[in-house]
Amino acid sequence: MNSLIISGSVVLLVLFFGGLASFVMARMSFRLRGFLQMALIASLLIPSFATIVPVYRMMIDLGLVNTYLGLIIPQTAGNLPFAILVISGYMATIPRELEEASVIDGCNRWTMFFKIFLPVSLPVFGTVATFVFLWSYNDLFSSLIFVEHESVRPIVVLLSQVSSQYGTDYGLMTAAITMTVVPIVIFYLFAQKTFEKGATSGSVK
Repeated sequence: MNSLIISGSVVLLVLFFGGLASFVMARMSFRLRGFLQMALIASLLIPSFATIVPVYRMMIDLGLVNTYLGLIIPQTAGNLPFAILVISGYMATIPRELEEASVIDGCNRWTMFFKIFLPVSLPVFGTVATFVFLWSYNDLFSSLIFVEHESVRPIVVLLSQVSSQYGTDYGLMTAAITMTVVPIVIFYLFAQKTFEKGATSGSVK
């Protein structure tokens, strides 16, 4: 349940803020747009290990260590650059005529995003959601750093503990692996069509 709460919250936050930022990056012209795009790309090159100390100090100052938010916020921030780059690349391919028609029909920017661009971009949102869920669900490093209480720790920590303490107990190892893998399989089964559609979208345009 901890893993589902944390990973589900990360996915929702990344899709919401990433979608809005992608819409701005793909469909609006403003100063420093190129700089922001380069900054997003550069941020992908910085490993989480390099920023763990200042992030951990921030979590301590905010009182978020050993809480759900202490994992949700860093994971959301870490996944946003990837989401923005992927979603904005998809939104940039949407025909300009569709945007112009929505303006003629009286849509403002918010309505245009939620009623035009969001439905059209569902395949790429599904693809990003799948990747973000898997990365958040399997994030052992952040879970060991920001959470110490057993009541908040995700299941990936349990698997690590079992493998290190009971590595020769194959029955227990199999049970722990099954508990860890089953939610991922279920999630993928529900998101399979959206993921495959998003992965191949634009390949035959």
